[in-house]
Amino acid sequence: MSEGTKWRPATRTAHGGHDPSTHGDVAPPLRPSTNFARDAANKLIASGRSYSRDQSPSYSEPEALLAGLEGGAGAMLFASGMAAATAVVMALQPGDRIAAPKVMYWGLRDWLIEFCGQWGMGLDLYDNADPKALGRALQPGKTKILWIETPANPTWDVMDIAACAVAAKAVSARLVVDSTVPTPVLTRPIEHGADIVFHSATKYLNGHGDVVAGALIAARADDFWTKIGSVRAHGGAVLGPFETWLLLRGMRTLYIRVARASANALAIAQHFDGHPKLKVVLYPGLKSHPGHDVARRQMDGGFGGMLSLRVAGGAKEALALVANLQLFVRATSLGGVESLVEHRASIEGPDSPVPPDLLRLSIGIEEPEDLIADLEQALAAV
Repeated sequence: MSEGTKWRPATRTAHGGHDPSTHGDVAPPLRPSTNFARDAANKLIASGRSYSRDQSPSYSEPEALLAGLEGGAGAMLFASGMAAATAVVMALQPGDRIAAPKVMYWGLRDWLIEFCGQWGMGLDLYDNADPKALGRALQPGKTKILWIETPANPTWDVMDIAACAVAAKAVSARLVVDSTVPTPVLTRPIEHGADIVFHSATKYLNGHGDVVAGALIAARADDFWTKIGSVRAHGGAVLGPFETWLLLRGMRTLYIRVARASANALAIAQHFDGHPKLKVVLYPGLKSHPGHDVARRQMDGGFGGMLSLRVAGGAKEALALVANLQLFVRATSLGGVESLVEHRASIEGPDSPVPPDLLRLSIGIEEPEDLIADLEQALAAV
């Protein structure tokens, strides 16, 4: 792409941030080298690169693209979403406190409980459906990270990013936003005051279920950001060149995938809203959703491809519905081109805060009429 031209985000993403004028290749190249040469004067030929653990040239294009899409000062790729999230926490000091939601990605919540207890950090879990709970969880001078997830998995509660940024700043904490579900296509948290944006890049950024990856994007390249980079370099939780290449290839279709999944999810949510065999459809695109007004304000172009159904009959009927589905794939994860379904409570285990009647749906890019028909026949059989 021509330098200096302000192409729109979808256009830049379709090109993967790659400039074929450099070597002539239209597709971004795969660069697997682990080390880099020096010249006769013992100076690195590729400035700043000696060993690829955290200096791989494979990272340059996807990190620059992510930073640009989110409006950040820099981005870092990691070997997984967990590696990215834990790097933020490990950049803190013993005695620091973290405020995080009770309902969030369960793997991270469980790790936070274990790690903070072992390493002398404070953890305050708040109810993200209760606006007053957040204020009680923040401790001036002690809370260093306010972590929010919006929409929150799997109940899709919506947090007001701008309000959270104000609350975090008031206690001198950094606001970290898990924006895995909306992606920069729909929400750019830095524009609303976030300090760091987190993505489980395994999900929508890759979008094809063949890469495990994580990403962080910083509003500012400050000392804390440098510490996170040090954690990544020393811990070695980095993405391999082939996985990086697959991630970038997936990102090139990000805008059309997210738009289609969001449109499909809205059609499904509207169709089943008020269905007699469902307690409720949880989707921020519905006007009846408690967070709809906030979602409409901070989500641009759609409300995401994730929704949940709470089945009227309870856990037994919810599991029966899952068993009757023919098109939806019964599998964990989200953000792929195919639609998935899972019973979250049984996946998370006995300590899960998720209601036992809840089914989480990751809506793909199939024809919405086919997805609706599959859910209809499964509900009819319950």
